[in-house]
Amino acid sequence: MAIDPSAEIHPSAVVEEGAVIGPDCRIGPFSIVGPKVVLGAGVVLKSHAVATGLTEIGDETVLFPGAVVGEVPQDLKFRGEETRLIVGKRNRIREGATMNTGTAGGGGITRVGDDCLFMTGAHVGHDARVGNRVVMANQSALAGHCIVGDDVIIGGLSGIHQFVRLGQGAIIGALSMVTADVLPYGLVQGPRAVLDGLNLVGLRRRGVPREEITALRKAYEALASGEGAFLDRAKALSETAETAHVREMIAFIMGESDRSFLTPR
Repeated sequence: MAIDPSAEIHPSAVVEEGAVIGPDCRIGPFSIVGPKVVLGAGVVLKSHAVATGLTEIGDETVLFPGAVVGEVPQDLKFRGEETRLIVGKRNRIREGATMNTGTAGGGGITRVGDDCLFMTGAHVGHDARVGNRVVMANQSALAGHCIVGDDVIIGGLSGIHQFVRLGQGAIIGALSMVTADVLPYGLVQGPRAVLDGLNLVGLRRRGVPREEITALRKAYEALASGEGAFLDRAKALSETAETAHVREMIAFIMGESDRSFLTPR
């Protein structure tokens, strides 16, 4: 066991032999740190938090009471193989939120970026890849193998089907069931989720220039009403795309996926 002398560990906490506790960590009462866990500098586990499995947690991430990270995947194909969870820096993992390790069939790693907020009861399934500055609201869930781009917001009580990709800057409304890929900067809402425009508010808040937003709107309209199938429209659009955001959208559409797309109405 390697515990930095500056770390503070409550007497009732359990830190198992082999764990690595970085400088300025704080382990609260009745929390558990497993033998293969590595905590970066300034990580905080409040009371009754659990970090287990082969798990790395980045600097200044906070686990709130009842959060559990690094438990085995919820997958009937899992046979006890050693897989990992890697959580980035400055994340806020709120009460009751859960994150599972990967599976051998999915690459073996569940990965979470930096500066994310996982609200009460949020779940990150096995082999998911979550970008930076992602917000998952209360009781929302990512199934296995999902890919979530940077700056995505997932509304409360929403579910994301396994293997679905959420493009950068997309926003998912509350109470939505998303079963197909979502374009970058897409706005999704409804119980059986539909693509209902672009996340214009999010684009403006991030300071995206007006000309970039205008180009995205034109591209979205071309995808919604152009000739041919959806992929044909995307290919045609790729020949005239001039801005970075539009090129990113087209690259996402042309990328590999196991799902179909939510298409513009």
